[in-house]
Amino acid sequence: MKKVNIIDVAQLAGVSVSTVSLVLRNKGKISEATIDKVNAAIKQLGYVHNTAAANLRSNTSNLIGLIIRDFSDSFSVNVTASVVQHLEKQGFMVFLGQPQDEGSQLRQCLTSFAQQGVAGVIYLHADNRSSSVPELITQCPLPTVVISESSVISTRDVIGRDNRQAGNQATRYLIERGHRNIAWLGGTADCLIRQERLLGYRGALAQYGLPFRDEWAPACDNDTLAAATATRMLLEQSNNITAILCHSPPVIIGCLSGIQQVGRTVGKDVFLTQQISLIGFEDMMHINLTSPLFSYVSASSEETGRQAATLIVNKIKAPALPAQKIIISGELVLRESA
Repeated sequence: MKKVNIIDVAQLAGVSVSTVSLVLRNKGKISEATIDKVNAAIKQLGYVHNTAAANLRSNTSNLIGLIIRDFSDSFSVNVTASVVQHLEKQGFMVFLGQPQDEGSQLRQCLTSFAQQGVAGVIYLHADNRSSSVPELITQCPLPTVVISESSVISTRDVIGRDNRQAGNQATRYLIERGHRNIAWLGGTADCLIRQERLLGYRGALAQYGLPFRDEWAPACDNDTLAAATATRMLLEQSNNITAILCHSPPVIIGCLSGIQQVGRTVGKDVFLTQQISLIGFEDMMHINLTSPLFSYVSASSEETGRQAATLIVNKIKAPALPAQKIIISGELVLRESA
C-alpha cells in the first residue's frame, strides 16, 4: 500500500498543504471547521505525522528533558506522571534522565539531552537537606524549571510546596476539633520539609496559646519500624497525647502500629481518651488500603505537574520571560483517622 503523506490529507480535506501543516503544528489562525476537516481526513487515511522530521526541518524540538533522581519517592513519581500527561496534550514528549549524583552523571544526563535536541529541562530537586540547586542546573543554557518539595534558592523558574501552610492547616484543624495535646512525629532533624512543616505546626499552637514541647516532636528515620518505636516511646512517656501529625506515609503506618502496641486506637473522637487522631502529608496508594482510612494534607502532585508543564512551554516560547516562583498549597482531605 502507498504510504499516506500530507498531500493526500490536504486533497481529501479540500485544503492546502500549508493549512494541514499549520493544523499539525497547532499554529496559525485556522477555523474550527477547517481543523475538524483536516483531523477527519487524518483519521480516515491513518496518516501519522513525523514530528521528528518536521522539527528537524523547522529547527525546533518537541522534546522536554525530565530529570528525576528517586523513583521510590511518591511525590516525584506522581509529578512525573502529571508532567508527561500535560506535556503530551500540548504536543511535547518527555526524554527521561535519572542521574545518581549531581556531578558527572548529571553532566552526562544534560549532555544527552543536548544531543537529543531537547527544547527545555524540568529538574525534580531530590535533596531535601539542601536549599541549593546544583550548579549544572543553574548554568543550563536551556529553559529550565525546578520542582522541589522544600524551599530552594535559585535564579531558575521554581515550583514548590507550601509545607509551612500544610503543617499549620493540619494543626489548626485538630485544635478546632478540641485537641490540645498534639504531637509531631517523623522526619530526620536535617530534613527541610520537616523543618518547614514544624514551623506551621508551632505557629498554629502559638495562635491558640498552646505550648510547643520538644519532646512531643521526635525526629525519626523514614521507615515503619523506626516510627513504631518512636510512637510507642512517645505515648508511654506522655499518655495524654490525643493527636499526632505524621511526616510521611511510612511514618503513618509505623505510627498506627505503635499506637496499637500501647493499647490505644485511631479515631476521630477527642473525648474518647483511648483514641488518637492521625493526619499525614502525602498522597500514596497504601493510604487508601488501611483501616481506618487516613486523613492527610495532599501533596498536590497533579497540580504541580500541570504547572511545571505550562511553565516550561511558556519559557520555551518566550525565553526572556522573568523567572517565576510558584508555591502550591495542599488540600486537607478528611477521612476516618481525624
